Amino acid sequence: MPDRYRKKPVVIEAVRIHSYLDLLPPAPWNDGRGGDVWRWLDAHGAQIICQQEDPGPAYGVIPTLEGPMRADVGDWIIRGVKGEFYPCDPDVFAATYEPVEEAS
Repeated sequence: MPDRYRKKPVVIEAVRIHSYLDLLPPAPWNDGRGGDVWRWLDAHGAQIICQQEDPGPAYGVIPTLEGPMRADVGDWIIRGVKGEFYPCDPDVFAATYEPVEEAS
């Protein structure tokens, strides 16, 4: 029979994709600042590529340790313990993570 294990408590950083605009790099029409998720990833030397299938909603593609992964609006982007990034479905995120209260 297999042994049982509990996942170690680990604190991660994460941001949620609220709209496809969060995924876009700097452009004249967005004041040259880029989207929130794009800026966060860029600040850590990572990237997200905004794509869209016609017809269909825009989504991001993130290079991960397992290869490129799709991140849709509503998904969370997680920065793991080794600095790696990957998308996470909102239901999985809610079942796995809870907010950390900052120490005073």
